[in-house]
Amino acid sequence: VVNNDKKIEWGFAESLAFGSILAQGRNVRLTGQDVERGTFSHRHSVLHGTESNQKYVPLNNIQDEQGSYMVYNSHLSEFAVLGFEFGYSSTDINQLVIWEAQFGDFSNGAQIIIDQFIASCEAKWGQKTSVVMLLPHGFEGQGPEHSSARLERYLQLCAEDNLRVANLSTPAQYYHILRRQVFTDVKKPLVIMSPKSLLRHPKAVSNVEELADGKFHELLADESSIEATAVKRVILCTGKVYYDLAKYREDHAITDTAIVRVEQLYPFPDSDVKATFDQYSNATDIVWCQEEPQNMGSWSFIAPRIDLLLTKSHKLRYTGRAASASPATGSAKLHQLEQDGLIERSFK
Repeated sequence: VVNNDKKIEWGFAESLAFGSILAQGRNVRLTGQDVERGTFSHRHSVLHGTESNQKYVPLNNIQDEQGSYMVYNSHLSEFAVLGFEFGYSSTDINQLVIWEAQFGDFSNGAQIIIDQFIASCEAKWGQKTSVVMLLPHGFEGQGPEHSSARLERYLQLCAEDNLRVANLSTPAQYYHILRRQVFTDVKKPLVIMSPKSLLRHPKAVSNVEELADGKFHELLADESSIEATAVKRVILCTGKVYYDLAKYREDHAITDTAIVRVEQLYPFPDSDVKATFDQYSNATDIVWCQEEPQNMGSWSFIAPRIDLLLTKSHKLRYTGRAASASPATGSAKLHQLEQDGLIERSFK
């Protein structure tokens, strides 16, 4: 039993999602390097005895009749492991099959499987899969090899409703998207830009009601108390940059800017974005804010889609890092200067 006052963080929400799926008789399978504990120690799937080789898996001991939780630390061959999981998920698309990269960048090693099979199998062969890819993605100042899961590559592959691509900002959203993946009738592969710093961010928490009574939202509306008629600027973003934007708005007492989160990037929530523009009818400054360089991330994918929804009074602009050959700088100090600058420019 979870106390109603309990704030649920990312790893807890994942365990609740897995547990509820298992309790409803569906299987959950999770592979990847270090998945038993999670690369960032956010998951405790397997408990080990201190005086023996005993292993205990709590999620396999929920109730007498339940699905099976299969969690395996796999070797560091992304091509082989993701290829196997793709095939495994295709045999039974009604279970939850997840491959988690240790860092999102490591999916480079499985690019052939992604391009030739996961993104195009339904178009080429009528082959369905519900495989999930969890790709840690977070510009935390840790350098170019541990920052980007190459979101732009997956968005470039999107067409004909072949993939679902999400960059989530709350544990409740994560809980509901995993459950949707299992219980929806329309099966598609799911790519999640999974977080790093949000795993323990004090603001990235959800309450019991959001999990028990909520649902997945492709777009999260502004949570502030700003009057819609007072809004002159709408900032659209995705993922963890929202928390930096919200903090800046609060710290500077800005009352003319709404911050809206696009949680599912594909299929793109056109109607929800259009409804946002209608809600803030006095806003003329439309901003897409991202942490990635301009030639990466969501911008190239998102800009033409937003353009189609704008009126003549709107002006769309980009705020983020400058175009770059490398995903991120290797300097933590330069990273923070870039981050502070892109947040500030979003409001000016």
